[in-house]
Formats: sequence, structure tokens, C-alpha cells
Amino acid sequence: MNTVLISGASIAGPALAHWLRHHGLTPTVVERAPAPRPGGQAVDVRGTAREVVARMGVLDRVRAAHTGARGMSFVNAEGKRTSTMAADTMGDSGGVIAEIEILRGDLVRILHDHTRNDVEYLFDDTITSLTETATGVEVTFEKHPPRTFDLVIGADGLHSKVRSLTFGPEEQFTHDMGAYTAIFSTTQTEDLDGWMLMHTVPGRAAGIYPTPDGRAKAMFTFKSPVVPHDRRDDAFQRDLITKTYRNDGWEVPRLLRDLHTADDFYFDRLCQVRLDSWSRGRVALLGDAAFCASPLAGNGTSMALVGAYLLAGELATAPDHTTAFRRYEERMREYVDKCQKFALGGVDGLLPKSRMFIRMRDLTLRIVPHIPGGTKIFGDLQKIANTVTLPDYRRVHEMP
Repeated sequence: MNTVLISGASIAGPALAHWLRHHGLTPTVVERAPAPRPGGQAVDVRGTAREVVARMGVLDRVRAAHTGARGMSFVNAEGKRTSTMAADTMGDSGGVIAEIEILRGDLVRILHDHTRNDVEYLFDDTITSLTETATGVEVTFEKHPPRTFDLVIGADGLHSKVRSLTFGPEEQFTHDMGAYTAIFSTTQTEDLDGWMLMHTVPGRAAGIYPTPDGRAKAMFTFKSPVVPHDRRDDAFQRDLITKTYRNDGWEVPRLLRDLHTADDFYFDRLCQVRLDSWSRGRVALLGDAAFCASPLAGNGTSMALVGAYLLAGELATAPDHTTAFRRYEERMREYVDKCQKFALGGVDGLLPKSRMFIRMRDLTLRIVPHIPGGTKIFGDLQKIANTVTLPDYRRVHEMP
């Protein structure tokens, strides 16, 4: 099992490619986008994932690209802060904002730069079919000629093409969380001084957080039944948000104006991906394709990084791919289960059902720093982020 095709060049894919190359295997990464995708939301590198990044040799670069976020404050309609949580309130991996926060696009760029000289990338293409044989997987692409690989890994996100081709339709594995989220660049009318500001009313939240370039990102998250539409129909989605938030105060009217001109608009349903097994034959899944916990987990990027390290290590040391896939899942499953359970409580925390719940949440946030063991009130994210202990995999092959 030497040649490995990885679908997806976001975070999980390049991280896996690095570790496979590190162990002497030959990865190829295929990505639908024409280049590494810029933009995106802020993501956190927590707990064990920091050790993975350190072992990759890119920790200093990741720290240098920090968003500058110092914490989060909830504000009322007049902009007055009603509760505040500093990044280190519940430990450097336990808060809503971790001590290492980076824009997704910046992390993608760092990982691609770190691997592009040693890994084959096929941008602007996608897999169209997978046919497993006794000795490999025959792969056809939309643009490149067919090729055969020993293994195929789907690291292609929530709407994974590899998962749909190998395991079945997306709706069999996604579990709806009852809300939508949107993220886009916005103007910054005040010095955020490193603080994310969040305004909530029953069932809806709007937020602004700083970015390293001195601008800001806006975020809308709101409860809603599924609204049938083409998920690539940006105009419909922007109109849906405008109708949902049209009567809200604070900075929302300005954010809605920016919404309609933003060129990096992202919109999707909050949901989790749950499968009984993350592999089938010579095909396996990684990251959101296998175990998306939703952005409310606060650990999606960290799970992708840790999973990439474990999957590559098991493929390098196990006697066969079946054993490697099983061991990878055994090492990751507890971590994934904890992250997904944590996220389920995040919907009502971010989107309270009533104004009374909003007041209770703000009160709780104000007193948590003064309560011994207060982190447990929020599910102890610090402990969850350190669920996995990294094996020190023996290098069965040295890189040339």
C-alpha cells in the first residue's frame, strides 16, 4: 500500500499527505478548486493537535498567523457588553476562542506551502468514479486520465464526493442540528482590539471577529427548519438571511449591507456526520467527511489534524490497510464521540430559546471564572481537546 489518493486539499488532506510522505508513502491530492482555497472562518488548534502541528514543523508559522483574538463578548442591541469570556478563561484549549486561532484559509496556505514540493497536487479536478479491484482502486477524474491507486482517502469535507461514491447518499449520514450558519468579510467600524463581539436574540446570533489584516469577519447563525434550495444558490441564501435578520439591532443592518457585496460568502446547514465505520475496502474517510461535528464543536480542525497523524502512522506500521483503518478508528472514536456530544449542547448555548435563557447564559459566563471547576459547566473542552495521546510511530521508511 504505497500510492494513496487523497480527495480534498483543505486541512485534513495536506496534513495527511505530509505524514504519508514522512513515512515514505506516495500521496497524490486532488482538489476541485483551482488553487488552495482562501478565506473562510477562524478555526482553533487545540490540545493534542498542537503537538501534531509542532511535529510537522509548522507551529511557529501557525502562531505567526494568529487572528489576534483575545476572547469573546456578548453585546446587547445598543452594543453594551453583557458578558465576556477571555481566550484563557477555561484553559488555552478550553474557551470559545482557543489560544491558537487562525483563519482557515491561512492554515490551508501554510499546509500547502509545507507539502507542495514533495506531494503531487491535482487542482481544478474531481473524482468521478471509484472501482475497487483485488490490488487497488481504479479512479476516473473529470479532467485527468484514469489512474490506479493502492488506497483512496476522502478528506473532502461535509459534502464528500468520496463518501457518496463509496458509502451512499449524503442524507444517510448527516444529522441535522436545526440551524444555518453564514460567514463573510465585512467592514470594521471600530477597533475590536482582538475581541469577537456576538449579539443574540432568541433563535439568532450575529457576530464580528477580527482578522490579521485589520479587517473583520461577520457571522450569522440562526435556527430554521430546512429551506429547500440549491446549496450553490448564493442569491437565495443571502435573501434568506436578510429576511431573517431584517428587524434586528446592534450592527446587524450594516452587516446585512456588507452581506450582499461580500465575495467570500459561505453558507451551510449545521449538521454532523456519523458513520458506523469510516472505511470500506480500500477507501477510508478523514476529517469532516468522516466525522464532522459542526463548527459548534470547536474541535473540527483539531480532529482533522490528529486524525491525519494517526491514519498515516497506522498505514505506515500496520501489516495491511484493513488493520490500519481499524486501528485509526479505534484511536479516534472516543475523541470524535466527545466532540460531537459537546457540539449538540452548543446550539442552545449560542441560540437561546428565550430572552430569559440569554440572561441566564450571560450570568453564567460572568461567574464561571470564579467557580472552582467551572469549566465543567461547558463540557470541559480543554479535556476533550486532549483525549488522544499521540503514538510515536516508528519510521518504517525514511524520506529520500
